[in-house]
Amino acid sequence: MLIADATLPDGRVRDVRIAGERIDAVGRNLDAPGDAPVVDAAGLRLFPGAIDVHVHFREPGAPHKETWESGSKSAAAGGVTTVVDQPNTDPPTVSGDAVAHKRSLASSSVVDFGINGGVTPDWDPESLFAADPFALGEVFLADSTGEMGIDRELFADAVERAAAVDCRVTVHAEDATRFDEEALARAGAGVGRAADADAWSAYRTPEAEAAAVEQALEVASAHDADIHVAHTSTPEGIDRAAAAGATCEVTPHHLFLSREDLHELGTFGRMNPPLRSEARREAVFERVADGTVDVIATDHAPHTHREKEATITEAPSGVPGVETMLPLLLATAADGRLSYERVRDLTAAAPARIFDLPRKGRIDAGRDADLVLVDPGGRRAIEAAELHTSCGWTPFEGREAIFPVLTLLRGSVAYADPEWGRPEGVGPAEGRFGAARGIDVRRRTGE
Repeated sequence: MLIADATLPDGRVRDVRIAGERIDAVGRNLDAPGDAPVVDAAGLRLFPGAIDVHVHFREPGAPHKETWESGSKSAAAGGVTTVVDQPNTDPPTVSGDAVAHKRSLASSSVVDFGINGGVTPDWDPESLFAADPFALGEVFLADSTGEMGIDRELFADAVERAAAVDCRVTVHAEDATRFDEEALARAGAGVGRAADADAWSAYRTPEAEAAAVEQALEVASAHDADIHVAHTSTPEGIDRAAAAGATCEVTPHHLFLSREDLHELGTFGRMNPPLRSEARREAVFERVADGTVDVIATDHAPHTHREKEATITEAPSGVPGVETMLPLLLATAADGRLSYERVRDLTAAAPARIFDLPRKGRIDAGRDADLVLVDPGGRRAIEAAELHTSCGWTPFEGREAIFPVLTLLRGSVAYADPEWGRPEGVGPAEGRFGAARGIDVRRRTGE
């Protein structure tokens, strides 16, 4: 197809011609290839497909929370065209057989994907690395969903093995020895939204994150390994990673939510690491805006409504976010708090560069035609009932967002808003989503 007169993130108005799976040309007054459809994108903005390097799609083991089909449709509807699934499934992805099994389940994905290998005392590093995982991680330095926390000795061994095969390590950095047990013991007896959820933030302290980041960086330096710090929630953690030359990510919930929101969220706001003070949230936002933070990734971790309706000590940790990440950032850019170029870099260009995806992340000739078209005037409130994740709720209910009208994956429609009025020949004849066609980006020729 030809996308005509689209405004790119840097403000230039350009045509983008697509031939097969690739972008064929970017310029002005381009001709459509053959009788291919033309999308009039005047007044619309065009972004490279977002790359979410941190999702938990829950298969195998917990398809009642999410499946590859439901999670990938949620991703496509939010403008995410590549996801990286984490290893704390059941069974955990700690062997070559486990990677192969997860790949078979991911055949239902409507977006491209990577599969991270994981580390437990029972892991099989030889078969795991032979299976060519996307990266090693999320390697847990404290327990979270799946109870995959490991000690420092095993972590050092895993980092050394990963460095030997040039495999990046994604780290969940919390030091459990810095948790405040007394804070958790003081929590009230309420459940769900009435629970004393702030006790979880007091329990998993900011100091626990900063200390674990330092520990991870020391081990990485000793083995000349590439470390990516997952879901940094504090300015201290971000600054330590940046000072050491490591990359880090921030989640939308740590960017837009704070402990002040917990009186409404209750246990639905429990996650690891937890929400921080409003002052720390603002400091994290500053580092996202000024370029200190490399990546925005969601840590999309769905649980059902019923599972979240528990006490603060019994509720599972995690919130959904893959469908709302880019829409929230686009609304923030429309308000002038971030540039559109910064949104592109955080969600597409930087993840592609850091995780070595040369065909992804930018709108350039020769790259995959992973593209997201948005109407900057199409702002609406987020409603859980309109989202596509299986869990049926969102911590961002009611927040303003700008959702895509069209998401392309390698030149084919992954998602089209049925209310957009798309041109004939663009997208599935019925419904919102194209057929499953995700591929494992690490198993493609040349990637």
